[in-house]
Amino acid sequence: MRVVLLGPPGAGKGTQAARLAATWGVPHVSTGDAFRQAVAEGTPLGKLAQEYMQRGELVPDQVVNGVVAARLARDDCAPGFVLDGYPRTLPQAEALEGMLEERGLRLDAVVDLTVSEEELVRRAAGRRVCSRCGANYHLEFRPPRHAGRCDLCGGELVQREDDRAETVSRRLAVYRRQTAPLVEFYRERGLLVEVDGGGTVEEVTLAILEAVDGRLGRKGGS
Repeated sequence: MRVVLLGPPGAGKGTQAARLAATWGVPHVSTGDAFRQAVAEGTPLGKLAQEYMQRGELVPDQVVNGVVAARLARDDCAPGFVLDGYPRTLPQAEALEGMLEERGLRLDAVVDLTVSEEELVRRAAGRRVCSRCGANYHLEFRPPRHAGRCDLCGGELVQREDDRAETVSRRLAVYRRQTAPLVEFYRERGLLVEVDGGGTVEEVTLAILEAVDGRLGRKGGS
């Protein structure tokens, strides 16, 4: 099973990717984790990526593609993967297609998690982080035992600038500009399945599994 998860910030891609990977028995490949692993191992690409990140610059597509290619070439990805956080742009999608074609492989499905802006803003507005130890909370989904205080160290819980409504709206606008061509790219290839990401975690997981099974069933019958 080789699946890509798309969706705006706050759609729950990381949570769903981990659940799907466990269900299918394949690795959850997060680009953030792949970068950290490459940096920790001191690979040439990892060192190059670290230089860009330390300067506060965007890592070029060529480097991102190389890090992802190296991760997908590992033995644990032979049975498949759930890819989260990549591709983000059309050139990256084309690079991923090329990586797989070189090995005689292709994606089974691309899942686009759709969530309304109102819901994404609501989710973000409830996030809190401990100013002392960095532990994460959510006022609705994972509230602290004592309001405004970290369960672990007693530090003050604060709202990050990234989680404020106006910041979330700006990030969503950027996401839509970047991702619209990507969605069409996969729609044209018959790989795209759209799933409403506004339900509970369990409901969304079930909907994704049904959508992917449905796509593979149609493929098998064609």
